[in-house]
Amino acid sequence: MGDAWETRRRRAPGFEWAIFSLGYRGRVKEILVDTAHHKGNFPESVSIQAFDMPGADEATIAAQALYWPDLLPAQKMGADREHAFKKELAHKGAVTHVRVNLIPDGGISRLRLFGTLV
Repeated sequence: MGDAWETRRRRAPGFEWAIFSLGYRGRVKEILVDTAHHKGNFPESVSIQAFDMPGADEATIAAQALYWPDLLPAQKMGADREHAFKKELAHKGAVTHVRVNLIPDGGISRLRLFGTLV
């Protein structure tokens, strides 16, 4: 997939994840996870963790990311469609970084977070 994030199938326990720094510090009001064009290789579920760490360096972020609170608890995914989440959001505070977990693995075409600046 040239325009997406697609992982290979794991043979060992665990799941794939990635950390993203948001463009601005803010409160997330809605999340869109798009599995477009992933008909056979979409994740079974996706969860998103978030934290507010303005100015933190990469080493600090990576070391603490596993323990961040859930922004979006694990949600089931489907093939080739957009999944919108609003009422499912668990974390209501300001965030600067998110960690996206693909459980157990698979691919997503797009991740969009909508919110307000703080």
